Amino acid sequence: MPESSRKIALFAFNGELPCFAHALLNAMDMKSKGYDVKLVIEGCATALLPKLADPEEPFSNLFAKVKGAGLIDCVCRACATQSGGLKSAEEQRLPLCDEMSGHPSMAKYVEMGYTIIVI
Repeated sequence: MPESSRKIALFAFNGELPCFAHALLNAMDMKSKGYDVKLVIEGCATALLPKLADPEEPFSNLFAKVKGAGLIDCVCRACATQSGGLKSAEEQRLPLCDEMSGHPSMAKYVEMGYTIIVI
């Protein structure tokens, strides 16, 4: 398999927890299979950050594993600000991206050879 096809950037936009959990699961699965995977938390998904920081909440353990594995490349600053997730992102020391008018640039990932998958 060509090296470029093993680089995946998962952009998680969906703010429904079960959908976001699939982004987390796929990130861990791809990492376990040797992929260079980066998770970008975007859109409505940024509103989930406070909930996922609470160890009593569903999927918080999975989120902690993804975070611990260093798979979260960034959180959209503009969306986190709008959704109320910015404070939690900062408290969790998650990297923020804002290079495209406050949002992460997909072009940046494409230029680095990543295939983008949107969830």
